[in-house]
Amino acid sequence: MLLLQLLSSYFLPFSLLLLFLFLCYSSFVNEKASKNQPPSPPRLPIIGNLHQIGYYRYRSLQNLSRKYGPLMLLRFGSAPVLVVSSAEAAREVMKTQDLSFASRPKLSIHRKLLYDTKDVLFAPYGEYWRQVRSICVVHLLSKKRVESFQYVREEETAVLIQKIRKSCSSSSAVVNLTELFMSLTNNVVCRIALGSKYSGDEEGGRKINELLARIVELMGMNHLGDSIPWLGWINWVNGLDAKVDKVAKEMDEFLEGVVQERIERDKRQSHDCGEEGQDFLDILLEIQKDNIAGAPVHRDTVKALILDMFGAGIDTTFSALEWTMAEIVKHPDVMKKLHNEAREVAKGKPDITESDLDKLHYLKAVIKESLRIHCPVPLLAPRESIKDANVMGYHIKAGTQVIINAWAIARDPSYWEDPEEFRPERFMNPNSLDFRGQNFEYIPFGSGRRGCAGISFAMHINELVLAKLVNEFDFSLPGGAGGESMDMSDAIGITIKKKTPLVVVATPHFF
Repeated sequence: MLLLQLLSSYFLPFSLLLLFLFLCYSSFVNEKASKNQPPSPPRLPIIGNLHQIGYYRYRSLQNLSRKYGPLMLLRFGSAPVLVVSSAEAAREVMKTQDLSFASRPKLSIHRKLLYDTKDVLFAPYGEYWRQVRSICVVHLLSKKRVESFQYVREEETAVLIQKIRKSCSSSSAVVNLTELFMSLTNNVVCRIALGSKYSGDEEGGRKINELLARIVELMGMNHLGDSIPWLGWINWVNGLDAKVDKVAKEMDEFLEGVVQERIERDKRQSHDCGEEGQDFLDILLEIQKDNIAGAPVHRDTVKALILDMFGAGIDTTFSALEWTMAEIVKHPDVMKKLHNEAREVAKGKPDITESDLDKLHYLKAVIKESLRIHCPVPLLAPRESIKDANVMGYHIKAGTQVIINAWAIARDPSYWEDPEEFRPERFMNPNSLDFRGQNFEYIPFGSGRRGCAGISFAMHINELVLAKLVNEFDFSLPGGAGGESMDMSDAIGITIKKKTPLVVVATPHFF
């Protein structure tokens, strides 16, 4: 009797477990058999392949791709995810079949922080996205518009130089370039976007800096409900949902205050400073008022596009400056060549200006190499397939999320000789690869319809800042340490930043 009771107590749960495992296995086998899908690592019930993704996602995905190939199908919970890790596969997704993969997945955190993705970066593909993309390309980030803000870049870079010179009590001084670069990029982007610095020394500046840092951090997190919908409540319990809601509310209050203040100011006075003096907010409100874009531009659209400028303009530009300067300091031979080039161009002039940048070929090569080895956004913003597609002989279902590992492609020895070495000379050849989206071995800014529209905006800042720094100062590590001792480890997030601040000795160069 006891034996029968034990069997009856355990038989039903055990049978249900076996049935569940059988169904999972059958589903996996049938899915593989029904279509020729890309190779997949073994996955677990419910969580799929999430257990195989470590803290540094781009490294974990690179390791998996070495075993399963440049096109690899994972499951993040119930969500199918295609991982692209080769130039050939990236070309298929971002050029040959760009339209099929032109949308974005609907991610919970992005929707909350970006006004239900009314921005241009994460908006799903469709008429609305085409409208806001056109606004950005034609009215905000055109060549003429970017050049019109030269005075802002020149003024803020001059402030940076003065800060470093002021800190030099005698012949040299220790300076925290990480802090200075963050302040510089924040000031440039805020002036261009909103017409004001919102300096970090003021209450408004501290608030915006703190909010932006929290937004970038949150957008690098995964919401469990996106992968396993029935477990989404966990993010309510652990407080993630509350954090996102709080940051979204505070940022909206800040942006709403700025927008409303600008509208009221324009009502009180005729604010016609001409196209040259307009900031991005002026332009967006003008488009909204006069219906220039051909379709209604709502208040949330204005705020979402400004937030895009903050996120993309500040974080990635700062990251690129920090890593490039770290590599320059780490490699004295590179620094010497930069000194010679910049000082030859500046000979007989009080300063280097933007008009000199096209003459600084080695500086451009150094920046390109830094963007290769320290890709600012290692996993490009995720795409989503709009319809069923065939990529390199594999069937990809509609609704599949697509992750392009630009970091892994840029370090692939199939395309790059000694890929882990910092070697700017590889970009000195006139036929070397460019980062504007046509060479898929090198895609730090993405490519195709969803490629970054702000490349010129970012490069104008990077080139000018670095040119002035290497012209004005010699740099070394504190205590006479060699470059090999520099900590080059990275901190995880949407963008890759140095884990430790870049602290250097700056010695003014006397002409």
